[in-house]
Amino acid sequence: MAPAAKKPPLKSSSSHNSAAGDAAGGKTIEETYQKKTQLEHILLRPDTYVGSVQKHTQPLWVYEGGAMVHRPVAYVPGLYKIFDEILVNAADNKQRDPSMDSLKVDIDVGGCCISIYNNGDGVPVEIHQEEGVYVPELIFGHLLTSSNYDDNERKTTGGRNGYGAKLANIFSTEFVIETADGRRQKRYRQVFSDNMGKKSEPEIKKCKQSENWTKVTFKPDLAKFNMTELEADVVALMMKRVVDMAGTLGKTVKVELNGERVGVKGFSDYVQLYIDSASKEGIELPRIYQKVNDRWEVCVSLSEGQFQQVSFVNGIATIRGGTHVDYVANQIASHVMGVVNKKNKQANMKLHTVKGYLWVFVNALIDNPAFDSQTKETLTTRQASFGSTCELSEEFLKKVSGSGVVSNLLSWAEFKLNKELKKTDGTKKTSIVGIPKLEDANDAGGKNSDKCTLILTEGDSAKALAMAGIGVVGRDHYGVFPLRGKLLNVREASHKQLMENAEIQNIKKILGLQHEKKYDSTKGLRYGHLMIMTDQDHDGSHIKGLLINFIHKEWPSLLKVPSFLVEFITPIIKATKGKAVKAFYSMPDYEAWKESLGGNASSWTIKYYKGLGTSTAQEGRDYFEDITHHKKDFVWADDKEDGEAIELAFSKKKIAERKDWLTNYQPGTCLDQREKRIKYSDFINKELILFSMADLERSIPSMVDGFKPGQRKILFCSFKKNLVKESKVAQFIGYVSEHSAYHHGEQSLASTIIGMAQDFVGSNNINLLEPRGQFGTRNAGGKDAASARYIFTRLQPITRLIFPKDDDVLLNYLNEDGQSIEPSWYMPIIPMVLVNGSEGIGTGWSTYVPNYNPRDIIANLKRLLNNETIVPMVPWYRGFKGSLKETSSKATGVTYTITGVIEEVADTRLKITELPVRRWTTDYKEFLESMCPIPIKEKEKSKDKNKDKKKEKDKDKEKEKEKSKEPPLLEEIRSQCDHADVDFELILTEQNMNIAKQEGLEKKFKLTTTIGTTNMHLFDSNGKIRKYDTPEDVLKEFFDLRLDFYVRRKKVMLENMGIELLKYKNKVRFILAVISGDIIVNNRKRAELFLELKQKKYDPFPKKKPTAEPVAVGSTEVDEENDEGPVEAAASDYEYLLAMSIGTLTMEKVKELIAQQDKVDEDLNILSNTEPNTLWLRDLDALEKELDVLDAKLEAEQNDRSRKRAKNAKESNAAPKRQPKKAAAKSQKANLAGSDDEDFEPPNPKPAAQKKKPAPKKASAPVKDEEDDEVAHLKDRLAAYNLDDSSPEPSAMETEEQQKAKKGRNGPSKRGAAKKAMSSLAESDDEDMAEPHHESEGGESSMELEKKTKGRKPAAEKPKATTIRKRAPAQSKVMKQKVMEEILKPTDDSNLSAPSPEKKVRRIRSSPFNKKSGSLLQRAASASTGAEDAEAPPSGSSAEPVAPRRTVRERKVTVVYADSGSEDDESEDEDASEPSESDYSGED
Repeated sequence: MAPAAKKPPLKSSSSHNSAAGDAAGGKTIEETYQKKTQLEHILLRPDTYVGSVQKHTQPLWVYEGGAMVHRPVAYVPGLYKIFDEILVNAADNKQRDPSMDSLKVDIDVGGCCISIYNNGDGVPVEIHQEEGVYVPELIFGHLLTSSNYDDNERKTTGGRNGYGAKLANIFSTEFVIETADGRRQKRYRQVFSDNMGKKSEPEIKKCKQSENWTKVTFKPDLAKFNMTELEADVVALMMKRVVDMAGTLGKTVKVELNGERVGVKGFSDYVQLYIDSASKEGIELPRIYQKVNDRWEVCVSLSEGQFQQVSFVNGIATIRGGTHVDYVANQIASHVMGVVNKKNKQANMKLHTVKGYLWVFVNALIDNPAFDSQTKETLTTRQASFGSTCELSEEFLKKVSGSGVVSNLLSWAEFKLNKELKKTDGTKKTSIVGIPKLEDANDAGGKNSDKCTLILTEGDSAKALAMAGIGVVGRDHYGVFPLRGKLLNVREASHKQLMENAEIQNIKKILGLQHEKKYDSTKGLRYGHLMIMTDQDHDGSHIKGLLINFIHKEWPSLLKVPSFLVEFITPIIKATKGKAVKAFYSMPDYEAWKESLGGNASSWTIKYYKGLGTSTAQEGRDYFEDITHHKKDFVWADDKEDGEAIELAFSKKKIAERKDWLTNYQPGTCLDQREKRIKYSDFINKELILFSMADLERSIPSMVDGFKPGQRKILFCSFKKNLVKESKVAQFIGYVSEHSAYHHGEQSLASTIIGMAQDFVGSNNINLLEPRGQFGTRNAGGKDAASARYIFTRLQPITRLIFPKDDDVLLNYLNEDGQSIEPSWYMPIIPMVLVNGSEGIGTGWSTYVPNYNPRDIIANLKRLLNNETIVPMVPWYRGFKGSLKETSSKATGVTYTITGVIEEVADTRLKITELPVRRWTTDYKEFLESMCPIPIKEKEKSKDKNKDKKKEKDKDKEKEKEKSKEPPLLEEIRSQCDHADVDFELILTEQNMNIAKQEGLEKKFKLTTTIGTTNMHLFDSNGKIRKYDTPEDVLKEFFDLRLDFYVRRKKVMLENMGIELLKYKNKVRFILAVISGDIIVNNRKRAELFLELKQKKYDPFPKKKPTAEPVAVGSTEVDEENDEGPVEAAASDYEYLLAMSIGTLTMEKVKELIAQQDKVDEDLNILSNTEPNTLWLRDLDALEKELDVLDAKLEAEQNDRSRKRAKNAKESNAAPKRQPKKAAAKSQKANLAGSDDEDFEPPNPKPAAQKKKPAPKKASAPVKDEEDDEVAHLKDRLAAYNLDDSSPEPSAMETEEQQKAKKGRNGPSKRGAAKKAMSSLAESDDEDMAEPHHESEGGESSMELEKKTKGRKPAAEKPKATTIRKRAPAQSKVMKQKVMEEILKPTDDSNLSAPSPEKKVRRIRSSPFNKKSGSLLQRAASASTGAEDAEAPPSGSSAEPVAPRRTVRERKVTVVYADSGSEDDESEDEDASEPSESDYSGED
């Protein structure tokens, strides 16, 4: 074994390399490090210049047999390149000499010789003065020579570096250059050989002046390319390049190949060669061609998933494309991408994907093109340096998108999405884990899976009911899964939505559904049946429809499988009588049963089951014990009928058809629940349509009152609750839910109440509810409102002027859950939909109605009443200080431009004092800040770091980046804005000021917006949706409807007054008969008296008895409506006589009744002679006066804010801060008095009582005088609302002892028709009308009503810390509620007036349309039960207690006050801690 070699010692790398180099083959330094000439370097390293000289094989297009063929080609790139360089040089001559019209190429395969000829300008045959050689020799035989080195000259030729032709010379055994220079009349010929190593002397001859041409003939040195002959593939490639030239040079150049002309006459013909080649394979491709300009030609066809391009730059074939191809392809792909994403929003198409389906052909001329290498396969010139543009026309792009590429991409997108969706497919397996709340059937996924039923329930509460039920039928074949709300509408849902929807993925896994699989049975599923179990309301129907839509979209074949889809129905109503129970599954069935009972219906008790949660667990078990009765199968009857019905309801493509479907809806349409099998089309057309209509009603307001159902319910409950006192919104929400059958969320109700009370610019022109607290401002468009538990509201005084109480009896009240709720619509005296506007989006329709000026509306209504032509109205927003102009008018509506206010206050200062309507201050401030320098924006962000974190999106960030590159427009922003006014001061440079002015200040600062009347869809009075083109159309339709209501109102008023008159006559006759002894009432049975009165022909006045209706469980209708009279009098028609107290059976009473009878008779005659038009005009006049008050208040508030902004904050101190309170109190009372009471003043208040000290017992005389003065002013104001101008003397009325036979509180009084028409107005001539004040500290408020009572001493008075609040009886006329609000409205002054210890007699002034001459108030200092007025008519009122607060329960004084013209809303046994529902008793 040889000994181991000795390791050399460690040395530095340099020494080691040096040693290795010295030993490398024994080369010398000169041999190791060499310098080559340029020619030698090209020959030694050819791949640097011409590409590889080794044979390559790749798929390429070649020209064979007169056609383009795409096949694998074996060729040497270097040889192909030197041919291409000479060919491109010949083509370049066309750019130098446009007259060139011939290009000839001859390829002699046998002789290995190639010649290329063109007849453009020849090469100058002249000696170069610097180089000393002829120019042809210089450019063909010397390296680094070219005419393209001047980069300042824009050229569209292929040559650039000065290598091209020389490389062909170097790699040829013989290279001959021949040219004819007609200008110099010389013909030149020179031969190079031995790889340009040798050259002959130039041969120069004369030629004609017209002779111009150049011809290059060369014999490639095949040895350099490792070839022995010109192979067929290389020749085919060369021939293809000749055809390329025929396509790129155009019709003006005749191209010949081997003596034959190429049949391509332009770029379009050239592209057709490729299309024809594809068609031979059975693929028909389109060809969309456009010659954009002289430099660009583009053609597009289709590809299959891989981007293809054929492109040329100045004749050079850029086989790898480049920037020019990207420029064109991106335009096309962007357009197509937009079309695809619009057609299928879930496609999420990207540019590179679209390009994969395009085949782009580009022929371009580029200035001084640059390539990635000498092989010139890829253009690298930037687009900005092209020297031209290629903007593809819209028509061309439309043709491309219509060529089939869009459908191909949609198919690809669907395939991709389906592939991803298949990843979430379910499988048939026996157990599933990981799905929350699933109660799986024991046999699901097993051999008995086809017998299993999955119950899908609406929420967890319904699941609890189903779980109770399957305890009866067993868990082996029944599973339960609760749905969270409503299922996604998958019809046009995005792929992302489908993938991220846990509900859908869970259903697929639970059932074992596989995407795109067609099912003819359920054997492949984990469950054989799918049962839907939802509430019996509209939303429950919608959930059923969404589930049907889901299955129809993804697995339509499943719906055809018998009994696969079933529904479980529960009763909607149950009627109970003893142990007998009847269940009803539809309202028509219940109504038919109720009618069949006739008068016996009231013996039944009914319970409404709107939700599954209403049923008990026992009822659930009962349902499942009789499951065959509750289960109904869905049946697929017809592909066209059922399939189209489902698409009609859920597809966004069927909007027009859906509108027709809803328009043709007939009220009363419903599904027959007695049928055991339900067709899908029947479900859609008879059940689901009810949800769509309900959704529309919630979104589109009524033309009549301008309300959506939620708003109407709120107003109904406001009237019912008599909401004249502040009520916390959160508590009022509960009241609305209870009394109006509101079935939706509390938050939705809260936002509606807040919206009805908002009064900032851009919200309501007339807010029907009064905001007491933070209800939102224009800073954030109302989104800055406080929580409902912190804010209070009440009815605005103007509300009852717009919605007169006299109309209430004429309305069509709805009935739901067995209780009377809001009417189908209210009837205001002006169309409120125009006053406050509206917007909303429902099923098939949306709406937008601008706000209009109520004064313009009133003026037009008066014109219509006077048979005059109405004046067109324009939108108007209360408090808006900007401008509004009409910009376009069409038959479908008018468009307006709303502009804010901006003015130039100095050369570098602008002031913005108004924004466009519904452009909120905070948002606009952010917009202004985006125009500021960065430091200011950073400073603002530091103050409010987290303000915009959630708002920013990716697009917004991109825009901010672009904006940040622009120089800031503003230097500084100064804001004096508050909650109601806009006041921005902008500081900018003079230069930026001029820029802003040139563009337009309004445009630059985005101070314009547009609104229109083109989308005014409203429900008409018949409940049909109708489009109104103009507000005048709404006004005219409203006018006819409202005028008819005035006719009906007058008729009812006359009837009621006639009844009242007859009652007076009967009372007089009855009292006289008792006095004379003709009728004896003592010690007699009531039945005998009734019989005697009937015999003596006294007129009976039967009270309205409730219809024989079953009693609804939980109904509060009787308590709240107070519709019924006392229980004892319910059976008698003569109770109005027998209920009179014994103290009234006197001659004095007879005289009084005769006086009242005469008065009613007079009023009856006046009303008979009053036209309905006059009634309306008087209501409009009253409304205008109240608008004057509101306008004066708004103007005062605006002026006050302006003054405060102008003041220096340092000048304000604590003392003046109290003054606005008093001023506000005066302003508030001025509002109550009306604009026509300019001299109205409140009484001088006494100094406020100290805390915990009793108020003085004796009131000063001036207080009484001031109260009398106030009443005098009040009488003047009320005169405007009477039908006659007479002022009858008040008649003093004596007090009467009231009956105490009632148990508990008085029974609710019946709403008499006479009460609806006329009521009395109480006017006190002493201090009974004292101005009420704020409650004392601790919130205590008490009332003491004192009245002289015959034979009774006044109760001893106890010291009180609060003042006595006096109330006047309410009226049933339009002004009744308004007057009482004025009287009872607390002032802002904290001073409290002392009560007078003297007993008072309330003097009652009779009203023209009262049912009685007045109302009686009896002192009841300690009464716990109410007393009924003995002479009260059927419409008399029950007593109402005023309960103080718990904190001062020891000071509680229970007071009963009676009012003959009103009804109470409160029961006497109400908890003392509960505040009274109304300030005064009034009929609802």
